[in-house]
Amino acid sequence: MRLTQQTGRREGVDNMKVVVIGASGNLGSATIRALTADGAAEVVAVARRAPDGPRTHEHASVEWRVADVSTANLEPVVEGADAVVHLAWKFQPTHRPEETWATNAVGTRRVLEAVARAGVPALVCASSVAAYSPVGHDDPVDETWETDGASSAAYCREKAYVERALDAFACAHPEVRLVRVRPAFVFQRSAASEQRRIFGGALARPELLDRRRIPVVPVPAGLRFQAVHAGDVGRALATAATTDVTGAYNLSGDGVIGRDELGELMDARTVEVPPRLARHGLDGAWYARLAPVPGSLLDAVMQLPLMSTARAELELGWQPRHSAIDALEAVLSGIPQKAGSELPPLRP
Repeated sequence: MRLTQQTGRREGVDNMKVVVIGASGNLGSATIRALTADGAAEVVAVARRAPDGPRTHEHASVEWRVADVSTANLEPVVEGADAVVHLAWKFQPTHRPEETWATNAVGTRRVLEAVARAGVPALVCASSVAAYSPVGHDDPVDETWETDGASSAAYCREKAYVERALDAFACAHPEVRLVRVRPAFVFQRSAASEQRRIFGGALARPELLDRRRIPVVPVPAGLRFQAVHAGDVGRALATAATTDVTGAYNLSGDGVIGRDELGELMDARTVEVPPRLARHGLDGAWYARLAPVPGSLLDAVMQLPLMSTARAELELGWQPRHSAIDALEAVLSGIPQKAGSELPPLRP
């Protein structure tokens, strides 16, 4: 079977079969929602841990399979798919980089090999704004900007490695339609508890992050970043999987978040602090195991480019339904209320 140019669906087949790897996380849950919204895709969801017990209507039509990309035989998992959407990623544990490397770098390479061996005609892979090299200006960059990583943080190095792996795969397998998306920071309410654990750690209790309890917010001088709602990224990934597009696409909600926006969102006074001081403080807390992220990740945030989403708008017909502030508001309001879902990584 081959995909039609306009719809991406197999000729003579009602529904495409789309395998979503890393289906139970922030991006995966949103992608499943988008793929199953109109019943146009037969979705096989792959995760290290599948949902337990009765499924909600949201996941009732999805076939779940358990597999770890770092160890499992992935060829049977992707065999017969019209498209594979690869989203599996581990941000933690930052103190054990060999573990995140095994999933993020080696796991991605193993997915690519399985796709090639199984003859899957299309692959969509999630990259990140953190794959981009640092910039010294605020002019939005397009998808041709260099992708050597925004800092020495393991997350950035691994995203840059994936970009190189995708480059090599594209050269070796031109018959596979390859799409990579580079979203800004991705938020949604159902991922609030997971993201609190990832970025705040055990000491960041939900009640302590209630905005009513935070009168002052320290903000590194010059901080500005983009954000995007997971639902908007999920729609872009679903479109990329089911239509005849190829290449890289930046994804971000409208607007840029800086000191003023953070103050309004938190309903608190902001205090500007030197980035170097904030970096050293975060590093000290990380080495003391009091914070789950190292200072090098703050370096990345401070150096990230702002992205143009013109290509996604033109070729995917994509428009964000949520602004950057809407996306961040979704997670900030969800954290003190212990928002989550039935999917194992997203449980409160």
